[in-house]
Amino acid sequence: MDLDVTDVEQQVSTGVLPGASRIDELVDDAHARYRDLEDGRVADYIPVLAGVDPRLFGLCVAEVGGGLHGAGDAGVEFSVQSISKAFVYALVCEAAGHEGVRDRVGVNNTGLPFNSVMAVELNDGHPMNPMVNAGAIATTALVPGTTPAEQWENVRTGLSRFAGRQLELDGEVYRSESETNARNKAIARLLQSYGRIDVDPLDAVDVYTRQCALRVSAQDLAVMGATLADGGVNPLTGERVVSAQVCRDTLAVLASTGMYERSGEWLFEIGLPAKSGVAGGIVAVAPGKGAIGTFSPPLDPAGNSVRGQRAVAHLSRSLGLNVFASSVHVPERAEPLERQVPLA
Repeated sequence: MDLDVTDVEQQVSTGVLPGASRIDELVDDAHARYRDLEDGRVADYIPVLAGVDPRLFGLCVAEVGGGLHGAGDAGVEFSVQSISKAFVYALVCEAAGHEGVRDRVGVNNTGLPFNSVMAVELNDGHPMNPMVNAGAIATTALVPGTTPAEQWENVRTGLSRFAGRQLELDGEVYRSESETNARNKAIARLLQSYGRIDVDPLDAVDVYTRQCALRVSAQDLAVMGATLADGGVNPLTGERVVSAQVCRDTLAVLASTGMYERSGEWLFEIGLPAKSGVAGGIVAVAPGKGAIGTFSPPLDPAGNSVRGQRAVAHLSRSLGLNVFASSVHVPERAEPLERQVPLA
């Protein structure tokens, strides 16, 4: 679809959040409501993740103005996993441009699991979107750098700029994933066979595996999401990380594909662009307002944190974050009837 709207001035409506004390109350309430929920199972297909404490539960809201509102284990670090896909995609869009990344990686949901090989075959080798593993590997292959080491450093420093602090690699998680990522290696080779990636497929998988093993907290996720919510400017450092257009593109992809095959249901019920990871993290973004970061390891069958989903749903409603919600407009003063334009 080619829609030329470059000559149209973009107008942005941001809305407002409640005051800081009210946000604190609502975050505390969301945490208290779901901290004792025991549904879900900790991911075990990556061995090191199987031993994490299932009782951990952190929650944070970051405002675009820089306010932070945390509860529970909001400062506990864990591996970012698939949430990294959203921010690496933003970095690649910044470097390669809207059209180039859309054509190479795609933006449409597969309707199949995140690690599906069948989805690649059914679509003539096209990865379809950057939030499934095939698309994420194809995206990481586009990261600027003449060597895998340079690409990795660009990923690490780029995601650190989103977080507003230096993020570090969890070596234990990286090694554990490297020993069990045969499926991702197969996907990368399949993409290469279709001409969809131009670098060594195993190098691309290694950089991708490293990016998934970066350590973050729920607070980091909230700040990273708030950077997308504020047109690419980090709310803590004031640094521009990516452009406003890249933020728009990234949030559009998150809305349609960020929660995998449950993305439609998520958007219908909660109304926020979001991304989850198998370590138990979720980031959800309210454009112009801020973002929510959560951490709770037990997952549902689709690989999304159970407590995190409940907490985000609660805060979406209580903070008025749903991007599709509106109220009836009541003008300050209606024009006299005789001045209104009659219907034809």
